[in-house]
Amino acid sequence: MQAIRRGLRGDKILMMTHYDLCLTWCWKYDADFVRLLEAACQARSVSLLQVTPESLSSVLPVLEAGQITFGAYLDRTEHEAPYEPFFRWAREHNSYRVNPKEAADWAEEKAFMHPVLINAGLVTPYTIILPSYDEQPVLPTLDLSPLGERFVIKPSYGGGGEGVVMDATCLEQVLSRRTEFSHLKYLLQKTITPKKIDGRDAWFRVIFCDGKFYMCWWDPHTHVYTAVSAEEESKYDLSALRDITARIAALCGLAFFSTEIAYSSSEPQWVVIDYVNDQIDMRLQSQAQDGVPDAVVEKITVELASLIEKRCRRV
Repeated sequence: MQAIRRGLRGDKILMMTHYDLCLTWCWKYDADFVRLLEAACQARSVSLLQVTPESLSSVLPVLEAGQITFGAYLDRTEHEAPYEPFFRWAREHNSYRVNPKEAADWAEEKAFMHPVLINAGLVTPYTIILPSYDEQPVLPTLDLSPLGERFVIKPSYGGGGEGVVMDATCLEQVLSRRTEFSHLKYLLQKTITPKKIDGRDAWFRVIFCDGKFYMCWWDPHTHVYTAVSAEEESKYDLSALRDITARIAALCGLAFFSTEIAYSSSEPQWVVIDYVNDQIDMRLQSQAQDGVPDAVVEKITVELASLIEKRCRRV
């Protein structure tokens, strides 16, 4: 029996018993990222098994029957339950996991990572961590004055800005937001005003992939990325972004993630704003204004394919 894998258009592709990489994905906007990753894998003769909502029901029985195996695993489903057998199989069979689920789960938990970063000597915004509404519906009296006139409210887990209030001003907003994701802790953070560098905010997103750093200017209001050039890194002394991201990578144990870092104007120092994002939005900028620059995405897919080649073949 052979596993049948189909792409978004339903076309069959090459079958085999063992794959170098198993990729689980389900978000339609990942299609361009997957296309580039597939091309990078093909260029290195890295065999790729894609598991999507369309192919899940045909691939899973074959996996469970022991008729297919894979040497490495990358999940792009945000660890959705239907794909749990693939998480488990990769762990139990010692496949190389680009981002192990257990590491990703706690790394993306902001309430957990906050003290981890501080204890490692990294700077974060002044933060008040609240218990979940389910755990403690009624809060004790809160002193919000250290947060300033405007502050940020964010749930402790999740990305893409979901549930985040950027310009909160009062306790009533805090109490209202706590019930939106009632099972999650919430972080109240002092707003960081970034320094201006040649008219641009010193606010960055850095994507880390297997020891490589892809640094981008990032507008927190429009979410538009602009790749940092080598000349800009040198001219504006942005090498600290590499150091900070490398330290976060050592703490979280993930091979592929993004982090958000700004240079504060009020207290001149680098501040880690959004700690670790495992499931990075990899839409191409040519297809979405707030996507990642196409050249950056292409370089990352090449790096991922090279990582799998090294891990599976000990190149």
